[in-house]
Amino acid sequence: MAGLSFCGNNVTKNAYSVDTGMLNNGCFVDALNLVPHVFLLFITFPILFIGWGSQSSKVQIHHNTWLHFPGHNLRWILTFTLLFVHVCEIAEGIVSNKQMDTNHLHLFMPAFMGFIAATTSVVYYHNIETSNFPKLLLALFIYWVLAFITKSIKLWKFAEYGVGVLHLRFCITALLVVLYGLLMAVEINVIRVRRYVFFANPQKVKPPEDLQDLGVRFLQPFVNLLSKATYWWMNPLIIGAHKRPIELKKIGKLPIAMRALTNYLKLKDAYEDQRNAEDPEKAPSIWRSMYRAFGRPILLSSTFRYLADLLGFAGPLCIYGIVEHLNKKPVKEGSVPYFEVYFMSSNELLQNTSVLAVLLFLALVLQRTFLQASYYVTIETGINLRGALLAMIYNKILRLSTSNMSMGEMTLGQINNLVAIETNQLMWFLFLCPNLWAMPVQIVMGVILLYYLLGTSALIGASVIVLLAPVQYLIATKLADTQKSTLDQSTERLKKTTEILKGIKLLKLYAWENIFCDSVEDTRGKELTSLRTFALYTSMSSETHTHLRSLHLHGYLCVCVCVCPIISCPIHSVQKLGEFLQSDEIGDDSWRNGDMPVSLEACKKHPGATKAINRKQPLLYQMDNYEQPARRPLRPNETEDVAVKVNGGFFTWGSNLSTLSDINICIPTGQLTMIVGQVGCGKSSLLLAMLGEMQTLSGKVYWSNKNRYSVGYATQKSWLLNATVEDNITFGSPFNKQRYKTVIDACSLQPDVDLLPFGDQTEIGERGINLSGGQRQRICVARALYQNTNIVFLDDPFSALDIHLSDHLMQEGILKFLQDDKRTVVLVTHKLQYLIHADWIIAMKDGSVLREGTLKDIQTHDVELYEHWKTLMNRQDQELEKDTEIDNCQTALERKTLRRAFYSREAKNQVDDDEEEEEEEEEEDDNMSTTTSRRSKIPWRLLKHSVMVAIDYWLAEWTANGDVPVNGTANGDAGLPDSYYVPVFIILCGAGIALCLITSLTVEFLGLSAATNLHHNLLNKIIHAPIRFFDVTPLGQILNRFSADTNIIDQHIPPTLESLTRSTLLCLSAIGVIAFVTPSFLIALIPLAVSFYFIQKYFRVASKDLQDLDDSTQLPLLCHFSETAEGLTTIRAFRHESRFKQKMLELTDTNNTAYLFLSAANRWLEVRTDYLGAVIVLTAAVASIWSSGKSLPSSMVGLGLTYALTVTNYLNWVVRNLADLEVQMAAVKKVNSFLSTESENYEGSMEIKIQDLGKSSLSLAFFNMVDVFEGRIIIDGIDICKLPLQTLRSRLSIILQDPVLFSGSIRFNLDPERTCTDDRLWEALEIAQLKNMVKALSGGLDAVVTEGGENFSVGQRQLFCLARAFVRKSSILIMDEATASIDMATENVLQKVVMTAFADRTVVTIAHLVSSILEAEQVLVFSAGQLVECDSAVNLLAQQDSLFSVLVRTHK
Repeated sequence: MAGLSFCGNNVTKNAYSVDTGMLNNGCFVDALNLVPHVFLLFITFPILFIGWGSQSSKVQIHHNTWLHFPGHNLRWILTFTLLFVHVCEIAEGIVSNKQMDTNHLHLFMPAFMGFIAATTSVVYYHNIETSNFPKLLLALFIYWVLAFITKSIKLWKFAEYGVGVLHLRFCITALLVVLYGLLMAVEINVIRVRRYVFFANPQKVKPPEDLQDLGVRFLQPFVNLLSKATYWWMNPLIIGAHKRPIELKKIGKLPIAMRALTNYLKLKDAYEDQRNAEDPEKAPSIWRSMYRAFGRPILLSSTFRYLADLLGFAGPLCIYGIVEHLNKKPVKEGSVPYFEVYFMSSNELLQNTSVLAVLLFLALVLQRTFLQASYYVTIETGINLRGALLAMIYNKILRLSTSNMSMGEMTLGQINNLVAIETNQLMWFLFLCPNLWAMPVQIVMGVILLYYLLGTSALIGASVIVLLAPVQYLIATKLADTQKSTLDQSTERLKKTTEILKGIKLLKLYAWENIFCDSVEDTRGKELTSLRTFALYTSMSSETHTHLRSLHLHGYLCVCVCVCPIISCPIHSVQKLGEFLQSDEIGDDSWRNGDMPVSLEACKKHPGATKAINRKQPLLYQMDNYEQPARRPLRPNETEDVAVKVNGGFFTWGSNLSTLSDINICIPTGQLTMIVGQVGCGKSSLLLAMLGEMQTLSGKVYWSNKNRYSVGYATQKSWLLNATVEDNITFGSPFNKQRYKTVIDACSLQPDVDLLPFGDQTEIGERGINLSGGQRQRICVARALYQNTNIVFLDDPFSALDIHLSDHLMQEGILKFLQDDKRTVVLVTHKLQYLIHADWIIAMKDGSVLREGTLKDIQTHDVELYEHWKTLMNRQDQELEKDTEIDNCQTALERKTLRRAFYSREAKNQVDDDEEEEEEEEEEDDNMSTTTSRRSKIPWRLLKHSVMVAIDYWLAEWTANGDVPVNGTANGDAGLPDSYYVPVFIILCGAGIALCLITSLTVEFLGLSAATNLHHNLLNKIIHAPIRFFDVTPLGQILNRFSADTNIIDQHIPPTLESLTRSTLLCLSAIGVIAFVTPSFLIALIPLAVSFYFIQKYFRVASKDLQDLDDSTQLPLLCHFSETAEGLTTIRAFRHESRFKQKMLELTDTNNTAYLFLSAANRWLEVRTDYLGAVIVLTAAVASIWSSGKSLPSSMVGLGLTYALTVTNYLNWVVRNLADLEVQMAAVKKVNSFLSTESENYEGSMEIKIQDLGKSSLSLAFFNMVDVFEGRIIIDGIDICKLPLQTLRSRLSIILQDPVLFSGSIRFNLDPERTCTDDRLWEALEIAQLKNMVKALSGGLDAVVTEGGENFSVGQRQLFCLARAFVRKSSILIMDEATASIDMATENVLQKVVMTAFADRTVVTIAHLVSSILEAEQVLVFSAGQLVECDSAVNLLAQQDSLFSVLVRTHK
């Protein structure tokens, strides 16, 4: 075996001679270097494989990832560097050995053993660290010392024999000495810090809080460097997803450092630190705050990006080296000064193509690792920033001035945009930040290298890019403008759609569907125009990129032109965010904790003052302490008998004009105070002024120190949480079964609760069950009653209730439950019959207090007012129990409607379940319904890619055979002239440019065409759906189809589809080119394809689950923001800000967890596909080197390897786009499911049969909104079932119980068809008692009505609805409880006016008050849903046994 001898078999010289000393024998020194490696393997292998069971950690931790030895990361970096140097040493040894006559194993064997030992050392260290047994690290310390000594001896001997830096082996040995020395220092540091040997008291350590928490499953910050780089810790989750879907429980909680609260405190500190005492009005910079809070990780990410970019240039350089030296023998530059062993120079090694192939592979692996690390750090930082911004926005919402919302300065849509869009824009900006910093480096390095490779022609290419930069910048700014325009149009469309859905009943009754539908379609048209413009600019932009990439290095120069829109969007977002954070806040309400007066001056003295944080407290509570105002010292008990006192109060809703003037009132403690007055006189405003919601112009509000910190408050417009009935009532208070039952009974909710499918555990709110107005109001009142507060404010709680429900609530809820408990009650009402129960009365008129005192006081001092009330009270006193049967019928009907809704919903769900499998089978067809038309683009795309490959092939041919100067020198053999190649090259480039533009625009426009049809069909289907569809389908669900799903179909599916086909064809064309150049590559392709198949198979399942989790956790978060903005006054009255903040933080963290796992899964995929791509490059390079002897032109090798490099970039995009498309197609499926909804003007019978028709149902029957199965409804001799719905409904008018106003002008609300004159409109307003009020508004008929009519009181909204009906002047007017929210005095006037104005028309009044219909020409009496009597009031009263006369007689 002489050929394999360790020291060689040179006959002229004895390789084992030690005559001149043992250390002077090079082979002996190399053998000596084997000793440390063998020692380490001998010591560690038994420990690694046998284990140390009994010596395991005493500290119980959940995850085996506890990294706590000092210098952990440095050790891993040094060990990886050591492994790389050992690879270089092995390569140098093997190449040197080839230059020798016989094999010298000592040249590479110690290096190989060193590589194994270094690998073992890191595995051994990892196991020691995670099991926390540091004493066993002593073996590593001994190894580093021995390795350092032996390498130092070798280096010393090299220096002694004149081997210097010109020889590669000397450089490698010197590097190894340095690395072993550093690793030895790291080990000494561990001994010093942990004191595990030579010390009496070793240091005791405890795992971090996150690792002790079983719920924390996101382990990226805690795993070792290798697992961090390859996302190895994600393997169980991603592979496990194939067996069982990933659920929220599986992904657990976020580590503390990534939670929204932690990051909010960082950002808040950075924001508040900028406040200047000298200039308090100056707004802090959000950019600076972001930099201070999150600048460090962005710098780290940028460093990774720089390293990745620099390594990126290694690829083209290595390919250049391989092509250059492929068929050349390397020139010997080495020498043999040391025992006849060959020493090579660095240049010589880099001329070896096999070495270059390995270097290319390692450079690619390292480059992609750094790139993915950069992506991960920015994504984590972006998510942290988003969490912090959401917390910041939420805190601001909780402090927003109520006038901002009610006066339309800040709409719900704007807040939703801030939350859903602007924060995401800033997050995405952070993701792309490293691209901005890396750009100059890429450009400079790219130009230098291109100049080195191509000479002056590279400068010409670079100058073209520079000249195109302004064009690209122009395109980018246009893109940004178009994107903003699209966003604005989309927001406007969504706002209009929301209004349509909220007022759908009214639109159908007035036959206005088409008017509002056209309005939405008009906005949609503008949105689509913006989207098409965006598509055009995008295509032009990508066009430039495609054709600037003729050489691989030119790709780096194109990056700069992509970033302009990236910059413009966040600038716009920061501007919006800054404006929002500077908007008006409510005054300092710390007076509610004690008896401190609040005034405008007090608010001005403490702008943005915040309490210092106690860092020692658990993080959970810090947000509350950070935001809650301090408890103020109590005042003397001068107002002990007064719960609330207002002195000289002037309050406004934002303008300088006071809404409430000269308010001087007292609310007595433990008594029932009633506030009465006409519509719009300021009753609700007075409650809000006392709660600190209005801006104080002057005066003071005092609160007694006896109150229990919060106020039970039921608003006039009911506000529900997206939660269960029980959660809505208990509202965060502890559950008390007895108290809960009493409150439920007092509010008559038990029968309604019994109807719900899951009782009081049924979810209600916008994403849950649709309840009637009365049911919603009673739940809100129940919430105020249930809370254990000293003071309860009830704002017109009877407006949506029947009389018997009102009476029951008054007797059981207010007089018994609240008064027995000695609670202070303030009740705003129009029901004057309840004044006899009041202990204190406040009468208001035109924003001022008219009278204050007991009923007796008013009787004595204001006889006129008392007589006025008495007249109204006498009329209503008779009605307290008069309509019991009729009302019972109404309530029963309400409940039947609810029951029907549930049965319909259950049936609907059952059908959905039955059809689920069928739908899954049809899913492909559904998906294809939008993409069939796009198939036509595939041939175009194939043609385009064929042309692109042809361009590159022609360049390779030109390089191989043409007369092309390289580095200023011409090839030795002159080939074909340039004139032969240039025309073909120009033609191919021209064809490529044209095809690129055509394919890109075709995909985008066909995608938009499909999106247009889907939205048009969806809108028409929904708006013409029967009214029962809206009873069984939650509003939030319908809105999602128009917002999130439409957005996906518009803006995500077309580019994803385009990207998928492009990436797939690029990969296929690359593999085709490589296989054409080197057919032997196809053999290696089989295992690579199998690996790729399994990677994508596992990833797609996990990605779909995680995307679903991200979507499902985002919706509750957005809903929480919008429901908070809607219920601000209630939350602040109850003082539940802390609880809502806590919930927001939990929802944000849950969503961020899902998003982080999704990002980590994307990195998991990309790392693996990148490594797979690197293996493809290595395989292609090795195959090219092997085939080089078979007359393969080096230009073709270069072409094959360049294409192999592109595979690395595009492999992961194939899988990512495939996974994204799968998820995005779910949006199409959801929209399609709504397209099967039946329209109102259906033919044939329906499943739902309505019996027990009630009063309101009868009114709907006139409009053909309920199904008629027996009998007919005939108007003017015509069967209404035979009339088109549009014709029928346009001839009738109805006034509903719930007032609905649309945003726009008063004119638009009264007459959206724009058919009436101004005189007609003013006449209608006069009838509705609104003329004077509207005249006083700026703009008159064109005065602004905000979203939902929030800038008017509920009573005023009801009057506008009356005016709307009067404008129509139809022959039949139906008034369905039209005066529920109107005070009695106004109602009396209205009744007289209606009788006069509609004397010649048919008026159908649905009323609970018998007195209001005593003069009616015909009375219909219903009992249990059946019509029992029908005659004139006079005739019915004349019949002694008639039900009507019994009702009247009973209550006289």
